Amino acid sequence: MTRIRLRTDSDWAALLDLWVASWRETFPDIDFDARRDWLTRQIQRLEAAGAQTLCLVEIPHISLVGFVIIDPATGWLDQICVEPSSSGKGFGEKLLRAAREASPGLVQLDVNVENIRAIRFYERNGFTKTEAGKNPLSGRATIKMEWRRASF
Repeated sequence: MTRIRLRTDSDWAALLDLWVASWRETFPDIDFDARRDWLTRQIQRLEAAGAQTLCLVEIPHISLVGFVIIDPATGWLDQICVEPSSSGKGFGEKLLRAAREASPGLVQLDVNVENIRAIRFYERNGFTKTEAGKNPLSGRATIKMEWRRASF
């Protein structure tokens, strides 16, 4: 069983480890360990501006298996990560549902062009490609994608 809850200060070590492991799996040529301080500052900056870091924890062990950072005011999804050993268990979908609940009209994000698996995941979950971009940290090409609640 899993549940979603807001990040607490006691989550930092597990959250950073999960983020490094998740991104290392996707882009093994980038040293994500060297970016831990950047992520800490990024999350603090985003949360100070109103974003929420939602953690997915397994019960009863209370172990962190994923997280998503969403700004309810803008719909911007900054990060979504699932522990690599938990891949394929539907945790990514649970995190996207939590992001949609926090921002029910719009969720938008950037995804690396090379991350075909993530692009397919977002497309399966109703996201569409809207424009091209570039990651300011890595310089890699990105695609902006968004999900909008259907209006009738």
